[in-house]
Amino acid sequence: MTALVPNATATPATSTMGPIRQTYATSETFPPVARAYTQVSNVVKELGLLRRAPLFYAIVGAALLLAMGGLITGFILLGHSWFQLLIAGALGIVLTQVAFLAHEAAHRQILTSGPANDRLARILAAGVVGISYSWWDSKHSRHHANPNRVGKDPDIEVDTVSFLVEDAAQARGLRRLITRRQGWLFFPLLTLEGLNLHYLGIRHLLSRQPVKQRALELALIATRFALVAVPLFLLLPVGMAFAFLGVQLAVFGVYMGASFAPNHKGMPVIAEGARLDFFSKQVRTSRNIRGGWWATWLMGGLNYQVEHHLFPSMARPNLSKARLVVRDACESLGVPYTETSLVRSYAIVIDYLNRVGLAARDPFDCPMVSDYRRA
Repeated sequence: MTALVPNATATPATSTMGPIRQTYATSETFPPVARAYTQVSNVVKELGLLRRAPLFYAIVGAALLLAMGGLITGFILLGHSWFQLLIAGALGIVLTQVAFLAHEAAHRQILTSGPANDRLARILAAGVVGISYSWWDSKHSRHHANPNRVGKDPDIEVDTVSFLVEDAAQARGLRRLITRRQGWLFFPLLTLEGLNLHYLGIRHLLSRQPVKQRALELALIATRFALVAVPLFLLLPVGMAFAFLGVQLAVFGVYMGASFAPNHKGMPVIAEGARLDFFSKQVRTSRNIRGGWWATWLMGGLNYQVEHHLFPSMARPNLSKARLVVRDACESLGVPYTETSLVRSYAIVIDYLNRVGLAARDPFDCPMVSDYRRA
């Protein structure tokens, strides 16, 4: 089987949609690294990097509460003013930061016990952000178990945008038109991602499949919706209230998508049947973002994606320290460690999506599809 994704470091940020031929990453592509994870894990434990960071998360939580209080105060004081859209944009940013905390609680990074972290994550996700925690947790757990693996990672399944050339070749109708230019349309489409996340969560909760804490999550989301919508439509004209919601959802969607997209898109895609060791699977499919403290704040720790995938329960402040350990191990083992700037990562993602989108233009002329058909 052939043809999809190069290592991001080998993809020129300035290239557009020139012919490329790559192969799926297989067991032969990624030879096993004996005991690599055990050795790195032992060093990380000896350095105390798996300890909780209660003071850090208390400060972050207090800062977000203060920011939310300021936004509520500003909303009341502004009244009937189009400057309310600035409040809406700021609310989208704050809610994304709350989503980062929910993500960390889901990974057991904040509190000491699993059930306590679950409760906190559910309250933050469903009660504050308005997204189903049970839906997201199931999806995200599958992603962590098999990042960029065909047939197992839900984050590379087609959802308007095609991340695999086979999906792009099968696109029809409106999705085909989008797929042809999906790289350039990626960030504009993210303005709808906030609405999409809410919809997918509600659809999951209303489905017939078993859902943990279904009633609680529905109650939390309904209460959250009422607390947001009632003041908006009581205190603002209808048009301004809808504009407020639109801006908040757009900013939230773009911020969320722009934080998660650089992590794996454009990195090697693993063939469905490949058997890889844990260290190779996690390191080679993940990309870090340079920038230090400001990138960590901006992306909620997702800039250290390699370390996060190796140690999902590691608290955010310890990821930068673990990076030094993992980089040294990768250098000594000859395992590629991918790290780039935020701007370049976006260029890589756009370029990759445009290359995959070639299949929706003329699949018989696309070299990636030709390779795939011959395999």
